[in-house]
Amino acid sequence: MSAELFLEIGTEEIPAGFIPKALADMQRLLCQELEQARIPHGKVQTFATPRRLCIVVAEVATHQQRQELEITGPPARIAFDAEGKPTKAAEGFARTNGVELAEVQTIETPKGAYLYISKVIEGNETREELPRILETLISTIPFRKSMRWKDLEVRFARPIHWIVALYAGQLVPLTFGDLHSDKFSRGHRFMAPEPFEVTGLADYLVKAEAQHVIPQVEKRRELIRAQLALLAQQLGGRINPDPELLEEVSYLVETPQALAGNIEARFLALPPELLITSMREHQRYFTLLDKQGNLLPHFITIANTLASDPRVVIAGNERVLRARLSDAMFFWQEDQKNSLESRLESLKKVVYQAKLGTSYEKIERFRTLAVEIATQLNPQIKSLVERAATLAKCDLETGMVYEFPELQGVMGREYAKRDQEDPRVAKAIFEHYLPTQAGGELPSDDVGAFVSLADKIDTLCGCFSVGLIPTGTADPYALRRAAIGILAILLDRGYALAIPQLVERSVDLLATKADRPLPEVKTAVVEFVRQRLINMLTARGYPADVVDAVLAARFDEPVDALARVKALTELKGRDDFDALVGAFKRVVNIIKGGVNQVVEPQLFEAACEEQLHQQLIKVADTLRPQIAAREYGAGLTRIAALRPVVDDFFDGVMIMADNPRVRNNRLALLTAVANLFTDIADFSRISA
Repeated sequence: MSAELFLEIGTEEIPAGFIPKALADMQRLLCQELEQARIPHGKVQTFATPRRLCIVVAEVATHQQRQELEITGPPARIAFDAEGKPTKAAEGFARTNGVELAEVQTIETPKGAYLYISKVIEGNETREELPRILETLISTIPFRKSMRWKDLEVRFARPIHWIVALYAGQLVPLTFGDLHSDKFSRGHRFMAPEPFEVTGLADYLVKAEAQHVIPQVEKRRELIRAQLALLAQQLGGRINPDPELLEEVSYLVETPQALAGNIEARFLALPPELLITSMREHQRYFTLLDKQGNLLPHFITIANTLASDPRVVIAGNERVLRARLSDAMFFWQEDQKNSLESRLESLKKVVYQAKLGTSYEKIERFRTLAVEIATQLNPQIKSLVERAATLAKCDLETGMVYEFPELQGVMGREYAKRDQEDPRVAKAIFEHYLPTQAGGELPSDDVGAFVSLADKIDTLCGCFSVGLIPTGTADPYALRRAAIGILAILLDRGYALAIPQLVERSVDLLATKADRPLPEVKTAVVEFVRQRLINMLTARGYPADVVDAVLAARFDEPVDALARVKALTELKGRDDFDALVGAFKRVVNIIKGGVNQVVEPQLFEAACEEQLHQQLIKVADTLRPQIAAREYGAGLTRIAALRPVVDDFFDGVMIMADNPRVRNNRLALLTAVANLFTDIADFSRISA
């Protein structure tokens, strides 16, 4: 027998960013509690609005599962004294497991006699366990920030006003703070605040919607999407795509209504990114584009009420937007009274990080590194790279970026254009911040890419050099994002740059700031980046053992590592791959570090030795130029051709011969075989 479990936690408005994780945590924690309580269940669904978190579990068993336990206790020699009387160890074992001492048995094991209990725990009714389970759930949902209210000791994201807890349609009595569960939910705060009785999920969804509440996040999201598309079409444009804003707004409303307003024409003189950012970040407005991708003088807001007179709501939003954009216009005009470069000097007074110095010092470091990267990869643009690096952070001292921090880089680009800087320099000021997130847009030009790499490497090495290293739960300086950004740029643009050398140079530039040994910093940063590359490549679908094998053999240039991963992945698709890996693993296992001496053909005693030696020479001659040209696929195919003669060698001779000269000569021959592929991958790490 089974029944539905329903829980709704009604609150004051929870921040939109808290809700998705809270729902995932609720599902995880409730499933854990039910499993620990031995209560089988079916499908789990979650629902949410700003004022409620809801979880529903189908087919929850009416009784706990019966449990048969076999428990081994202390050794009999400890449990009984010399006279055979039970000791405190025996008494404690019985007491801990809830049985009488007479029920304790002795069992023989390979290690001797031990105390032993066999007992059956009959399951309680689920209804008896649910109050404890649900109270535990509510009290353990983790939030980034939680709060207390009244004089209560309980905490939650926001004060709780009601709790609906039902099992099989009947009330589950529980208490949280001064609240007791009941069967009544609440409608929309303004349009239908009256309570309504709930008997289960189906009943809840119908009644909630009648009370102007749509509990299903997906349904609200699709309703908003449809309303946006309709209004955009009516206004002769299309919605500027913004999945993150759509997701956020879906958690800000209980019943959405899309309303369109106008942007005053005078504000269209501002950079489009400024307008979009201001409306998005401060007002949660959607923007519209025409067929050419130009910003239209309209916005769409998502209201949480069905306005009786939409014109009043629209006018209010236009008034708020007018004030916001008037401020932006003021800063835009004031900032242009001074050149971007004139703000460089003031960065000498801006502390980047207490131990790492000022923003000006940071610019000096990553400018040096960026120019050196340009010298290596594209010397013709060194002057552009130097100029872009010099101006890259100057917009931090503008009024606009002070007011709208999210516009750093954007405003630097716009002000650089106004100052008649080279277009590539202006673009690089914006692009050096890219990517801003995993999978995000990357620099489109070498100038921005070089500055971005240098800035991110300086950030990584600087933080590591003063002990600001990410933990499992905290990464305040976004160092993981910086490392991923470095790798994404290198792989996207195919730069043949070695991470160890870049890190070493960056660490040298930080020598006067570091409070850790520089070699230690270098090793830690290189390993940190290597781990990010492992995660990145496995996320792209490459086999984990292949990625591990390649990066264990050698990690320097990410582009080279990717080429080796691709080649080995392709080789792994061959039918004879398992046999090939088995042969090479056998080689590695036998040589145990290798015998580095010249192979002496005069010591060969069998034809299979001579055959392997001759084939080895032929393979090596063609392999060297292939490896040099990074033609790893062809190289691995060439190495794979050795497998038959390697197998014949193992079948034809005793490797560990009695004669030490013959034995070492055979090990030297196998070492030469192993050396062919150790620069490509560590085959011992491949799962055959």
